Amino acid sequence: MKVVWLREKATVREVYESLREQRPIAYTTVMTMMKILEEKNYLKTSRVERAYVYRPTRPRHQVVGQMVTDFVDRVFDGAATGLLVHLAKDNRLSRDEQQNIRRIIEEMDE
Repeated sequence: MKVVWLREKATVREVYESLREQRPIAYTTVMTMMKILEEKNYLKTSRVERAYVYRPTRPRHQVVGQMVTDFVDRVFDGAATGLLVHLAKDNRLSRDEQQNIRRIIEEMDE
């Protein structure tokens, strides 16, 4: 999704080439994932000459928000606390991120 959002539209080949620069990945894996994202209505396709061009159906912030909510529901039974505890214990939160979370919680309490 990140590649398609950055480019605004992309073929499977273009996404594959971009991802392949970061890590080994099979073309068929990229194709399968893009088809799944299309089935879930995250991407839409149009045929341009011999290739299918994929475009995002919604802006990144909407999709990411929904994916995080779905993830928390599936993995943490809907409890966001579990996600935050995991991130904190794994030392994945920088000092700035910790302060940002505190600020958000304080704003919620007001």
